Amino acid sequence: KLVSFRAETGVILGTIIVLLILPGAAVASITNLSDMLKNDVSPSESGGNGTFYTGNSPTDNTYTWGNCTYWVFIKRKEAGKPIPNTWGNAADWELNARLQGYKVDQIPTVGSIMQTPNSAGGLGHVAYVTKVDSITGSWTISEMNAKGLNVVSERILTVLDTNKYSFIHDKEQ
Repeated sequence: KLVSFRAETGVILGTIIVLLILPGAAVASITNLSDMLKNDVSPSESGGNGTFYTGNSPTDNTYTWGNCTYWVFIKRKEAGKPIPNTWGNAADWELNARLQGYKVDQIPTVGSIMQTPNSAGGLGHVAYVTKVDSITGSWTISEMNAKGLNVVSERILTVLDTNKYSFIHDKEQ
């Protein structure tokens, strides 16, 4: 289930994050609020409001709750294309995917995983590609933890951004 909310400032997100952490949520990979909120958002990217994820988590999802890796694991499993739960931090996903025979390139496709090692204080970031515009080359991603812990949001990126990211596709046959 997704619960809608609107975040206008970092102060609101800071308050939400404190409320989520205080009850004892296990959050091993947060360095600080400013690093978590960076996630390489460039001026050519656009996004909307976020939603808290309150749905079920697969029991085999061992990625840290509320983080981008946790969300992408869920999205790939829902699409019938599960990925291993052993790829570690998002910064390591490209290498681990290559080592396990997954195709990796700089071409976004629906269902692929967008990955960058250069965000979240060096922990990286991953997102699930939900749409690709064949005319403009832009693509839409679904991501978690770009706007706050356990917050699902979307962004549209332009063709000019493709060189910033790697895309993990299905295993090569």
